[in-house]
Amino acid sequence: MPRIKSEIVVNEVETLIFTIRGQKVILDADLARIYQVKTKVLNQAVRRNSNRFPGDFMFRLTHEELKNLNSEFPSTKFQATGAMRSQFVTASKRNIRFLPLAFTEHGALMAANVLNSGTAVTLSIYVIRAFLRMWQALTANQILEKRLMEIEKTLLNHDAAFRDLYQIIRPLLLPPPGPKRRRIGFQAN
Repeated sequence: MPRIKSEIVVNEVETLIFTIRGQKVILDADLARIYQVKTKVLNQAVRRNSNRFPGDFMFRLTHEELKNLNSEFPSTKFQATGAMRSQFVTASKRNIRFLPLAFTEHGALMAANVLNSGTAVTLSIYVIRAFLRMWQALTANQILEKRLMEIEKTLLNHDAAFRDLYQIIRPLLLPPPGPKRRRIGFQAN
């Protein structure tokens, strides 16, 4: 079994997963670092096996998406110049002539398979677990949000019922009017 670096754990892999085009993805440089290969080697293996990577497994970022990532995560992932830096090794710059590839959960697993490396296959388990934990958290949040909406709806219905009940009870809570007094003085009818 290949030796696994201690800093590669599920929590750290989760920090490398972004939502782009409505999908949870990990960038090629980060995936290569996790699988302990150079980005160039990963991209070559992907190109050689391009039929294994349909659009829902992997896609290339656009300049706009790269710019958005650059502005969204300036201190952790990218530099102001646009040259990406890995989170694990900050001295390596990426040549931005080639826009990065974004791998979905299935694409990351397929990349491990085409790399033909025991280390990549072993570490792909951590990547898949990180994706699974993110999906579980997302699902839990959606369930919680749905439940909160139901509670809010119920409370709004109760508020309306309490308001109606208060309007009915309010006259009963007021002190009874005093006896009608007879007016003093001359009255002309």
